[in-house]
Amino acid sequence: MGNRIYNILFHTHTVSGIVISVALYVIFFTGSFSFFRDEITNWQRGHTVTQEDAISGSVDQYLDELSKEHNLYGRDVELRHYYNERNISVSIGASQHSLAAEKDKARVFFYLDTVDKTKGSYEGNYHLGEFLYRLHFLDQIPYPYGRYLSGLVAFFFLFAIITGILVHWNKIVSNFYTFRPWAKIKTIWTDAHTALGVIGFPFQFVYAVTGAFFLLKGILILPVVMGMYDGDQNKLFEDLEYNHPVYEFQNEKLTKEIHLDQLVDEMKEEWPDFRMTETHIFNYGDKNMHAAISGYLGYETKLNGLGYRIYNMGDGSIVEEKVPAKNNSYLDGVKNMMFRLHFGDYAGVGLRLISFILGLVSCFVILSGIMIWLVARDKKNIPEKRRKFNAQVANWYMAICLTLLPVTALEFILVKFATEVNRTFLYQTYFLVWLAASVFFILKKNIAFTNKWTLISGGILGLLVPIANGIASGNWIWVAYQNGYQHILLVDLLWLILGIVSLWIAFFKLNTSKKELAPS
Repeated sequence: MGNRIYNILFHTHTVSGIVISVALYVIFFTGSFSFFRDEITNWQRGHTVTQEDAISGSVDQYLDELSKEHNLYGRDVELRHYYNERNISVSIGASQHSLAAEKDKARVFFYLDTVDKTKGSYEGNYHLGEFLYRLHFLDQIPYPYGRYLSGLVAFFFLFAIITGILVHWNKIVSNFYTFRPWAKIKTIWTDAHTALGVIGFPFQFVYAVTGAFFLLKGILILPVVMGMYDGDQNKLFEDLEYNHPVYEFQNEKLTKEIHLDQLVDEMKEEWPDFRMTETHIFNYGDKNMHAAISGYLGYETKLNGLGYRIYNMGDGSIVEEKVPAKNNSYLDGVKNMMFRLHFGDYAGVGLRLISFILGLVSCFVILSGIMIWLVARDKKNIPEKRRKFNAQVANWYMAICLTLLPVTALEFILVKFATEVNRTFLYQTYFLVWLAASVFFILKKNIAFTNKWTLISGGILGLLVPIANGIASGNWIWVAYQNGYQHILLVDLLWLILGIVSLWIAFFKLNTSKKELAPS
């Protein structure tokens, strides 16, 4: 590689990395916790989940309960299990009956607790797991700007890691084996940025590609829509099998009784290990009523085992089906693998724990990159004004990033003692505390102080999380272990370990003077 190309790649890597560093840190930090979205949800609510990855209970019973409060005739009804929690989503479309009451012409959406049968809105059921999950793609910024921003960050991150590999290609092996974790902190930054960057490269590459794909696909498909579909986006979605089929409402009541549980049992018998995640009913109670039952085979059976059946409820015939063990197409494989690679949920808790660790490793790579950038520009040949500006930038970046640890730990404590937790509560407490903490450390103008005290405060608060859970719910660590509350136990242990590690780093690895890390 020539010097000119090397310099271009080096400076491009540096600039692209430093520009996106704060947003990228937020994405990776909250994304690491997003691997345990469901566990955090159940921990917060004190719930146990006995049947994961599927709609539990009787579909017929759910529909009977819904029919007592809503006139379902002529409406589309969807029951969907999104995550490993007790709640399922219920969506009821507008009635197609011309004589329907006004209230029946309005769409209805709510969450239904499959155990106690309570209902709640999206706002009211918004929880900490959902908050962190959405923060990792900046969804709190008004749609679609937050998603596009995070997609662009993922795209530039992909560019940064590729250029980083190319720049360090000749020294990757030697630098990797010269990693000195017990050296002074400045040496650790340089060594760790290279060594941990190499270790995390496959992980980071996958998440950069899949993240950019998910969040920028609305922009990426525009040329395809305009060139191949004459601007008809719905036709593209139809070919991609994202759209539901349409069945005409005949306005003639179905005379036979509706029994969906029997159909589900038949599918489970024919497709062993089939897990139903969605039931979509078209034209409920009408002569042309159809029911689509969708799900997948467990990952231990088949990684790409998506399948469904659509029944004509009038005569009980199967009008369309996709056998999960046989009929999955190349398109199914691509769509499913992109999701599975990004969510890391196809190999149990072990893979998610590894992904969590690699996510935090990526956070360290980002921070070390900021400090390397600062040190490289804190030299006597650089004008004093520019050096001070660079120091201020690094100070701002480190304060905003590092405060995420204590703020997140504090939020875990707050949700256990709050009388009501909803989206408004989470937004106000999390962002206001984050802002206050960031401003405090920015005004200190001492990166060493920020490093140490964010770790100390985060470590102490992290150790208090399982204590807060025990006081508020009675689910102490030993109680959760004895009763088999796996989700609750996992979150408590996660914070216990994070707290210990944070305090160990703060007291035993950051024994540097304030001057060493302070802005010059």
